[in-house]
Amino acid sequence: MTTIRTTNFSPSQTTCGSLLLELQKIWDEIGESESERDKMLLQLEQECLDIYRRKVEKTKKYRADLRQTLNEAEIEVSNIASTLDEQANFVQKKKGTLNEQLTAIRPVLDGLRMKKQERIKEFSETQSQIVRICAEIAGNIQSINSVNAQVNERDLTMEKLGGLKSYLQELQSEKILRLQKVNSYVKTVHELSAVMSIDFVETINEVHPTLVDPAHGQIKSISNDTLARLTGLIHSLNEEKLQRLQKLQDLGGTLIELWNLLDTSVDEQKQFEHVTCLISSALDEVVRHGCLALDVIEQTEIEVERLKVLKGSKMKELVLKRQNELEEIYRGVRMDLDTDAARQTLVSHIDSGNVDLSDLLSGIDDQIVKAKELALSRKDILDKVEKWKYTSDEENWLDDYEKDENRYSAGRGAHKNLKRAEKARILVSKIPSIVENLTAKVKAWEIEKEMPFLYDKVPLLQTLEEYLVLRQEREEDKRRSREQKRLQEQFATEQEALFGSKPTTKKPLGQSSSANTLAGTPIGRRVQTPSARPGVSGSKERRDSGKGGTAIPLNYVALPKG
Repeated sequence: MTTIRTTNFSPSQTTCGSLLLELQKIWDEIGESESERDKMLLQLEQECLDIYRRKVEKTKKYRADLRQTLNEAEIEVSNIASTLDEQANFVQKKKGTLNEQLTAIRPVLDGLRMKKQERIKEFSETQSQIVRICAEIAGNIQSINSVNAQVNERDLTMEKLGGLKSYLQELQSEKILRLQKVNSYVKTVHELSAVMSIDFVETINEVHPTLVDPAHGQIKSISNDTLARLTGLIHSLNEEKLQRLQKLQDLGGTLIELWNLLDTSVDEQKQFEHVTCLISSALDEVVRHGCLALDVIEQTEIEVERLKVLKGSKMKELVLKRQNELEEIYRGVRMDLDTDAARQTLVSHIDSGNVDLSDLLSGIDDQIVKAKELALSRKDILDKVEKWKYTSDEENWLDDYEKDENRYSAGRGAHKNLKRAEKARILVSKIPSIVENLTAKVKAWEIEKEMPFLYDKVPLLQTLEEYLVLRQEREEDKRRSREQKRLQEQFATEQEALFGSKPTTKKPLGQSSSANTLAGTPIGRRVQTPSARPGVSGSKERRDSGKGGTAIPLNYVALPKG
């Protein structure tokens, strides 16, 4: 019979011992043989060993799993830290159980994992924006919504992220500049379209539909192709604008010429005032809506054609009107022409029908231009001639004034004549320099123009020379008159010494006390101005009349006529 060993067991062992005792009792009651009992006990022991062995193996496996988990956690921490380029706040403890080590590393690992996911998200958003802007610049707007940026999880360092963000900022700045440029181009196209009455929507749609009204969140195109097409469109619109402006300027100039020829009323001219106001406008100054529209050009062309037809029917009248204008210009600057002969020749040409009236009118217009240039070149000399004439008139007035015996009387207006005489003497003193300067001007003009300077059909130099001769003769007459007066006064003094002085009668107030002043220069001997220029024979006659003159007694003119 097998004896059951009894030892001190733990409570669980005690339970096993009690179970063995109970099993022993059952075997005793059954009458189980010892061999069977030993066999069954061995079997129980084997089963217990198997259970312990399985438990040990399982525990070993759990320990290995813990070690592997801990190792993987440490490796993951190291990899994430390396990827993020950060130092992990974890120091591996060589002491302590595996569970304690796992408990220590798990928060660090969770924190790094969260940080990695945030970093991946940040990389993904940055790269997505970069890809989106690049797609916009490249013009691949259709693929923008399907952009899926691939993030390289092996390199999530802040340095790389900073580089991507810097690149993104550059792209965003480029996008802003492109968008501003596109908006500016679109605005320019709109302004040009408005000026020429071109359909803006249709025109801009040909470049890109998103430029007019981006719908459903669609992005406005900023691609290189769009910018290039906008630039080309603006260039072509500017060329078209320039062509239309030049055409309207030409038509406007023609309108003004025809209006001037036909004496068109102001009311009719106002109907095309919007065209004529563009004649002197620069290209950039033309901004009014519809001013370069095709219908404006068409209406202006129709009006020009109508006026040209009307001009043809009035061409003879226009030619004669231009001839009158030419004659007026010549008359205004004292360049008289044989107008009757010129007009008769002109009319004969017109009536013959052998002359193109447009060419004839153009020829007269050319003559008018040359006449205006010639008149402008004569203006300075004519002003000096007027000054000379005025001075000469004042000189003649002064001569008459000085011959008046009553000039110093207290009569009405005497003080005004005195002032005028003072000014006249100043002017007369300047006559030699005035004539000299005028002569020099005329000679310079004749050398430059290679033609004589005519004034009222007479060369002005000839007039000036005759004036100087007459003035010199007058001065000589004055000198002789003064000498004659001196001799008469001397004769009177000698008579008084021989026969005594005669009583003088009291003269009325205002009468000169001496009759000697009556023997002065005759009023008719004056220097003539160009407006009443004497002929050569007249001057000769005056020169002859002064040759045989005898001295008249002083008291001759005072004798009463019987």
